[in-house]
Amino acid sequence: MVQQIRENRSKFFKVKCPDCDNEQVIFEKASTVVKCVVCGRDLATPAGGRATLKAEIVQELK
Repeated sequence: MVQQIRENRSKFFKVKCPDCDNEQVIFEKASTVVKCVVCGRDLATPAGGRATLKAEIVQELK
């Protein structure tokens, strides 16, 4: 029998809010609107599969 190793194809991103410079971690495939916890600005909106990011990506987390 052949075993297949499944890689996780989804990522988390550390993003920086353009308004208040707060950094927070969001999921690449967010299914709801992600808001900044400090100022409330939308950082990501769902778009079918992957979310549309409206913030600067600081780091890709694995």
